[in-house]
Amino acid sequence: MGNLLYLVHRLPFPPNKGDKVRSYHLLKHLAARHRVFLGTFVDDPEDEAYVETVRSLCSELHVVRLEPRMAKLRSLSGLWRNEALSLGYYRDQGLAHWCRQLAKQHHIDATVVFSSSMAQYAELLSGTPQLVDFVDVDSAKWAQYASARPWPLSWLYRREGERLLAYETAVAVAAERSFFVTENEAALFKRLAPSAASKVDALSNGVDASFFSPDPARDCPFGRSAAEGEEAPVLVFTGAMDYWPNIDAVTWFVAEVLPALLQKWPALRFYIVGRSPTPIVEALASPHVVVTGTVPDVRPYLQHAGVVVAPLRVARGIQNKILEAMAMARPVVASSVCVEPIGAREGAELLSAREAEDFVSQIDGLLRAPEVADALGRAGQAMVQQRYSWDAHLAGIDRHLDACMLKDN
Repeated sequence: MGNLLYLVHRLPFPPNKGDKVRSYHLLKHLAARHRVFLGTFVDDPEDEAYVETVRSLCSELHVVRLEPRMAKLRSLSGLWRNEALSLGYYRDQGLAHWCRQLAKQHHIDATVVFSSSMAQYAELLSGTPQLVDFVDVDSAKWAQYASARPWPLSWLYRREGERLLAYETAVAVAAERSFFVTENEAALFKRLAPSAASKVDALSNGVDASFFSPDPARDCPFGRSAAEGEEAPVLVFTGAMDYWPNIDAVTWFVAEVLPALLQKWPALRFYIVGRSPTPIVEALASPHVVVTGTVPDVRPYLQHAGVVVAPLRVARGIQNKILEAMAMARPVVASSVCVEPIGAREGAELLSAREAEDFVSQIDGLLRAPEVADALGRAGQAMVQQRYSWDAHLAGIDRHLDACMLKDN
């Protein structure tokens, strides 16, 4: 057992969005084997209720309350610092002081960094070995954003991608080991940052299949359709609805896919399930589109969905929303960019689509053949249960932690 400093850019609870699912399970994994000192930010007032839950998993917890608008203003200092704006967004003198004091009061055997923007604090513990969970190649994500946005955002996002890649490279070179969520993400980073290639591994996501499992007693949350007496299939999308790739996904789906489906299924409803919907998302609400906002439990929506959809056009790594739906034994139709990293058998465990017509065809086929949809859901569930255990995947970090501690001693 050692002393670990764990640095996370967002309070790792509740596990209700992709990065928090991974950071929470990594916290649980580390805390089961080591004393964990956690430094993190709270950027959502609703998360305040869970601070004590997180504290119970740690030897010590330092939380910074982050106000997003002020953080955005602070991040602009990167323009004259010639650095990635993400670093200024998560820069806090109080957290830096806590890290320095922690190193004076305790012997820290290793630092585990979750997200590149938190590596600036690990740098304060000179000589302490560090492991970095980048999760995705964030610099490549910003480059993708740039290609989808008009000027001047395209310029700003392209600049962010370039500056962040330079920082990611420096962090990975200094670290003992760096991790990405898939082999493809790891390979991409190795190509973009060849100087760090020898110290990069993949560390896959998982799913809590005991939590995300069907329950016959779980009530349906959808109620009656507006067209009583007609078949009323329900499509479901889940995710944080203030996250631009999710916003883009549902707006595109409502505009390009839903009208054709409604011609075939006039009573169909599309549920957008997730916290913090932006005005753009809320404006999608109609008799056929339901925007739920925060729900106490996403599982009833997944369990009773006719089809779960993930029409993301900008995506990196493994999408937890897809793993969770598969664990609930529901048929999933996802963008091709989301399907490949999961490694499921396309057509047998998961369906993919590229264009709007593909989504229409795949969804329509599943709605017309419930037995095929159920078989797809069961096959996907079996695959996830067999291959996506959190403990099995996260064990990949343990030997590197052991090596860090031997080196430190």
